Amino acid sequence: MRLKGPNARLVSLLYVAVTVSLLAQVGLGVKQEDFKTSEQVAFYRRHRAFADGVAKESRLLGKSASTQQAASPYSVLQDSVYLDGHTLVSSIQHGADKVPLKLSVSFLDKGIVRIRGQEAHPLLPRFDDTQKLVLRDGGANLKYASADSLQLTSETVNGETVHIVSFKDANHTASLRMTERPWTVEYVLNDKPSILLNSKGLFHFEHLREKPGADGEVDGADGAWEETFRSWTDTKPRGPESFGLDISFSGYEHVYGIPEHASSLSLKSTRGGGKEAYSQPYRLYNLDVFEHDLDSPMALYGSIPFMVAHNAESTVGVFWLNAAETWVDITREKSSTLGNLFRLGTSSKEPTVSTHWISESGVMDIFLLPGPSAADMYRQYADLVEQTPLPREFALGYHQCRWNYLDQEDVLTVDDKLQEHAIPYDVIWLDIEHTDGKRYFTWDSGKFPDPVAMQQKLAYNGHQLVTVVDPHIKRDTGYRIWKEANDKGYFVKNKEGNDNFQGWCWPGDSNWVDYLNPEAASWISRQFHLDKYNGSTPNLFVWNDMNEPSVFNGPEISMDKDIKHHGGWEHRDLHNIFGMLYHKATADGLRTRESPNKRPFVLSRAYFAGSQRYGAVWTGDNAANWEHLRASIPMVLSNNVAGMHFAGADVGGFFGNPTPELMTRWYQLGIWYPFFRAHAHIDTKRREPWVFGEPYLSHIRSAIRERYRLLPYWYTLFREASLTGMPLVRPVWMEFPQETSMFSEDSSFMVGSAIMVIPATDADTSMPIDVRLPTQENWYDIRSHAAYIGPLKRQFATDLATTLVFARGGSIIPTRERHRGSSELMRRDPITLYVYVSQTGTATGRLYLDDGETYNYQNGAFIERELSFENAKLTSRPSVRTASSPAQLEFLKAMSKVRVERIVIVGMRNPLTKAVVVEDGQTRTIELSYAGHKLDSECTIRDPAVLVGNDWEVTLS
Repeated sequence: MRLKGPNARLVSLLYVAVTVSLLAQVGLGVKQEDFKTSEQVAFYRRHRAFADGVAKESRLLGKSASTQQAASPYSVLQDSVYLDGHTLVSSIQHGADKVPLKLSVSFLDKGIVRIRGQEAHPLLPRFDDTQKLVLRDGGANLKYASADSLQLTSETVNGETVHIVSFKDANHTASLRMTERPWTVEYVLNDKPSILLNSKGLFHFEHLREKPGADGEVDGADGAWEETFRSWTDTKPRGPESFGLDISFSGYEHVYGIPEHASSLSLKSTRGGGKEAYSQPYRLYNLDVFEHDLDSPMALYGSIPFMVAHNAESTVGVFWLNAAETWVDITREKSSTLGNLFRLGTSSKEPTVSTHWISESGVMDIFLLPGPSAADMYRQYADLVEQTPLPREFALGYHQCRWNYLDQEDVLTVDDKLQEHAIPYDVIWLDIEHTDGKRYFTWDSGKFPDPVAMQQKLAYNGHQLVTVVDPHIKRDTGYRIWKEANDKGYFVKNKEGNDNFQGWCWPGDSNWVDYLNPEAASWISRQFHLDKYNGSTPNLFVWNDMNEPSVFNGPEISMDKDIKHHGGWEHRDLHNIFGMLYHKATADGLRTRESPNKRPFVLSRAYFAGSQRYGAVWTGDNAANWEHLRASIPMVLSNNVAGMHFAGADVGGFFGNPTPELMTRWYQLGIWYPFFRAHAHIDTKRREPWVFGEPYLSHIRSAIRERYRLLPYWYTLFREASLTGMPLVRPVWMEFPQETSMFSEDSSFMVGSAIMVIPATDADTSMPIDVRLPTQENWYDIRSHAAYIGPLKRQFATDLATTLVFARGGSIIPTRERHRGSSELMRRDPITLYVYVSQTGTATGRLYLDDGETYNYQNGAFIERELSFENAKLTSRPSVRTASSPAQLEFLKAMSKVRVERIVIVGMRNPLTKAVVVEDGQTRTIELSYAGHKLDSECTIRDPAVLVGNDWEVTLS
């Protein structure tokens, strides 16, 4: 039964009013008044006041930074420090509060240090399930350092006790130094203090307490027990429970990560940084932000509290494991005066980036990652949160989407048009209008009378369908999904805990499933099974939108913080993992809907650390303008820096109507996003690739085809990420760590280690583009193979057909050159290998293949070849992970006809005439063609006829 009468009409009118108000923002930019600034957040104000008080007391005590340390009121309690196996245990206490805090410093494998703190005897439990939901295996199987490798000593420096835990492994000679009074921690790497905690004295922990008198004030600040934003009041029944800590990176000038923000790659200062600095801290709080601002630290759709610092000598990281609202201030000092070096009577001229992290609730849980290389650091991070798993192969292709394709006929017409214009694609998408009145898991039968037949028609040519399934559930007693969830008590509760939390979203009155409840999460997963999701087939996949969560009539267009989740926890404790929990439940459902299980594909707008395990994300509701095109580069890079690798931005911009030139340039950039999807708002003009006519159609088609040509390289990159945790797209400094001029570069980037992309992002499509090619290495235009020797800084002339993409000398890049309509149709196509010779005449690469959809690769059903070129000889050998097994032999048989059909060697200085091929003990000689001159040369071996799964070598002469 559905609502009837005047109440239903009132609800409907209110819903329409809210929706119209939201849509009216299109073209007007973000409504700043809908979202809090730091000054409107009570717990941030309290910590800011505390920090200002520390600074004031430091000035009164003296001008040196060492006296600022003395202003910190937190000290280690006497005789509380001891080493318990792999953990240094201590108690610290505020000089006035007299509430002891238990602090544990655990030493993990690979030099990782974990620091946890909360009250020794909390009045109430603090939310601590974030570690169980985010860390690998729930944190139960973290690898700890051997207790025998740790040594605890204590010494007195300038009358203060310092406890030192020393340890050593293959990559680190390290120690952790903890000073008692005031409490500070230094992580010393290779005799240099690198990561410092509380060196500025900003550590402040609001212990849980009984509610005081009516004023509810704490430390002179309001908002401790109740807080109002516009018309919403947060009742805060637990009172203040926030904590903050300064973390400084000594010897570093650049920090990266903590997405999602429409900010530069190298994070800006937020206090005292001059004209370029922000006036607000970076905020981590998942929000639905219409037409978000650019060059801003305001919160957006996802939150990953992982920060990376890099200098020419090392790369280190900090992972702040907390799912509550978090703010991060950043300051910079050209010459550091931090740390205990001052206590020893010395000074440091090291530059320093100081950060101040403040979270509203939960347990303080911090991981220090010592590197020293970027690759080392990402292995350490992957040990904590897991790597990005191998996706479905089709997900790497082109995704065609808009809000909304009108009906079944429209979908099939778009499919036909893409094939008519020879544009490859893999997925077509349906937004909310495909449903029966925004009831997810349903179809509008008038628009989509036979969704199964539609999916079968798409699947015939290797194409898939994605439907949106948002987390809000329409409140309707006649709707099976709502009724089952309501009857089972699976919805999030109101602040009193006695009824369902109710809010507005696309369907009108809605409720939200509580994914913190394991039973509820398992139930929603089952709704994606083929016998539950009517009209779905194995070729249907899912898009989770609005899962920040977005609540149209809620504070900051989200949920009230004091509503209740499973276990009685408030929403404030887990806000930033809500979207990830839904993402996980959806992925689990798709994974288990068939037997044997197959890899899922799920796109999510909201995300947290760990979301990389469940699928892809995108940067949200961008706009069709050149500024948003440029901003997409650091946004996608920042996600990759923070471990969220499978990321992209809406090609063409979601809001507004792109010009043909902008659309062309966005496709030329978008093919280098890990996740490649074109998307558009319901009020925009149609913009499928053929709409713009020539020459734009040809340019767009060429770009999309380039993506498909390089799919073997992309899939091999995902394999690398699944093993090592390394980003797919990388800041240039990550491949060239000593190139200081590239540390803040975010207009060009690397795709893996082999390809550099310098996109054209200016409205004047004839404007020359500044290019900087780093290091003493050869670089080759990836299409013309023109050679350049780095380091090089020059301008390149462009037109709309020009894209500046360079292959790095010393790389071998696998491709598939035959034009097909989808990735599935390419699966048995032959491989071409491009060998880009380094200045030393060598090159290396890798090729990885599996079935692209099952988990059989975990049983060895894959081909992984290590490719090497040296002394004019190209060899292919199995990787160390290749092992004979029934699954592997079966896969080799399935791929037995897939061969290498061409080898192109670029940059050989001397003319060559023949190639000797050795495979399976048989030798044959093949003529080859040689064109060009020295570095600009191209040597082509046509049809060497070697199989991708075999050992072979090709020697040139």
